[in-house]
Amino acid sequence: MQFDSISAFFDMGGYAFFVWLSYGVSAFLLAALIYSSHSNHKKVKQKIALRLQREKKLRKAAQQNSVQAEQADSNTAVLQNLPKNSNKVVS
Repeated sequence: MQFDSISAFFDMGGYAFFVWLSYGVSAFLLAALIYSSHSNHKKVKQKIALRLQREKKLRKAAQQNSVQAEQADSNTAVLQNLPKNSNKVVS
């Protein structure tokens, strides 16, 4: 379809309202999709970062607990090796 002038192009043979409205709605929806995708991407990255921090904290706490358990085990081993009627003071 060829148009004689630019105004005939924008008029679209009397259907300009529907044609330009459909272009406008399509452009708006594409922009909304891009914005939504970008914001969801940011949220996912933040959630992953929080999860990694939480896992790091949990690993550190578990490691500290295992070190404390080893120390407690070594203390009980020392106590068990002492004679029962010993006068030694254990601190």
